[in-house]
Amino acid sequence: METPQNTAAPSESGAASSAPPSGGFTSTRFVLVEPSHPGNVGAAARALKTMGFSRLVLVAPRVPHVQSDPEAIAMASGADDVLASAHVVPTLGEALSGVHWSIALTARTREYGPPRLAPRAAAAQASAQVGVGDIALVFGNERTGLANEHVDQCSALAHIPANPAYSSLNLAQAVQVLAYELRVAFLEQASEPSAQPPAEAGTLAQSDEIERMYVHLENALIALDFLDPRNPKKLMPRLRRLFARTGLEREEVNILRGVAKHILLKSGKPDGDA
Repeated sequence: METPQNTAAPSESGAASSAPPSGGFTSTRFVLVEPSHPGNVGAAARALKTMGFSRLVLVAPRVPHVQSDPEAIAMASGADDVLASAHVVPTLGEALSGVHWSIALTARTREYGPPRLAPRAAAAQASAQVGVGDIALVFGNERTGLANEHVDQCSALAHIPANPAYSSLNLAQAVQVLAYELRVAFLEQASEPSAQPPAEAGTLAQSDEIERMYVHLENALIALDFLDPRNPKKLMPRLRRLFARTGLEREEVNILRGVAKHILLKSGKPDGDA
């Protein structure tokens, strides 16, 4: 394997001083779901550090203790701190805990799922969301990408419009593209006068709160015989797509869960408070 060379200029790796007041560089998580190759994890850590990011989350990596794997350390090429501090969790739900907005990167066209954005448009939305709280970018396995269940947990969908005749990007390259677009968006945001959010704006719901709402709502629809669990068709994916477009606030999630709770109570089914 060729020894990676550190070609990033010092000013590019030291982005902390350029971080916008919104804290976008520290409020953004980069989530790798079931990464297979230690070298890609290390290269992704390097991609993040060159753009001023440091929060790397690994969901069920195929290689245990990948942060200390020699190949990962070699490919990190000076971003050892980002690699060593990577947070490892067993599920995407745990990786998104506390996140209120997330975007899934996928190469495949999906019939159902969140709105589809180009990287630059995704970065523009991200720059608007970091002022509210933590956001996340979610990347799939090198071979199979993200499963539909992973995409369904995200607020939006992004796709890199590569050459159709040869669209092969490895994991670290995809991370680099999105990290670059985010860096540009965050620095542009920092140079503009800060805008105050509308007084009537509520607190956006976090990912884990929205996931519990979906479970509660699904149970209520089953109790109404509106959803047949043996033949669910595409009802829940369609509902997820509908709500993903709205930017659910915490109060709205509570209202929907209140409706689900009363449906279950009226139908005589256990609520369970999912």
